[in-house]
Amino acid sequence: MRIATWNVNSITARLPRLLAWLESSGTDVLCLQEAKVAEEQFPSAQLRDLGYEAAVHATGRWNGVAVLSRVGLADVVKGLPGDPGFEGAEEPRAVSATCGPVRVWSVYVPNGREVDHPHYAYKLQWFEALRAAVAGDAAGGRPFAVLGDYNVAPTDDDVYDRTAFEGSTHVTPAERAALASLREAGLSDVVPRPLKYEHPFTYWDYRQLCFPKNRGMRIDLVYGNEPFAKAVTDAYVDREERKGKGASDHAPVVVDLDV
Repeated sequence: MRIATWNVNSITARLPRLLAWLESSGTDVLCLQEAKVAEEQFPSAQLRDLGYEAAVHATGRWNGVAVLSRVGLADVVKGLPGDPGFEGAEEPRAVSATCGPVRVWSVYVPNGREVDHPHYAYKLQWFEALRAAVAGDAAGGRPFAVLGDYNVAPTDDDVYDRTAFEGSTHVTPAERAALASLREAGLSDVVPRPLKYEHPFTYWDYRQLCFPKNRGMRIDLVYGNEPFAKAVTDAYVDREERKGKGASDHAPVVVDLDV
């Protein structure tokens, strides 16, 4: 079984590449972030033509998450239970579903913006709500994983230059402690390091030739419980999908399971 996560940075802009990638990659379940469309605009018909059902939680031009599955889709939950909301509104940042023998969450963790910004406090509160929401499944006997854009680089090795991020979000002790709290709840990072290249980044800014210069970050993660982690047979970042015209600024992260 092949499961992946991909921040597509607008499913409308990325649809031709998404459809081609699904056909070529053999992915059974895809957790998708930053759909940037309302649910009624989501391309469910085109995906259905490829054999994928879609669980979508999206409201408009920002955020938006989905789970695409060709192995079944059941027990869908839209939104994060206990979501703290930002400026009085809940944002579409989480959706979960059971896909065959596996249960997954697709999450788009708040960016945080700046350390002294209210969005940063919201990010940490959101992480607390995520831990509470997934703790039961994390401790269970069914393969379970939380996949998505976490907007946190787990270690200094997960950014191209630690000094370039001094004083900014994504690398602060509080954000990394939030990841540690997920691990304490029974989840672990199932994508091994190193992979086939020294720095398996997943995100490169469009600006300043960041991708050609490999000035990236590893912020797209797959955190699985013990049954999920034990079933992993391979994992990789599809760096090739970041290349060329019309690419997202994130690359897909792919995990193969024997379940």
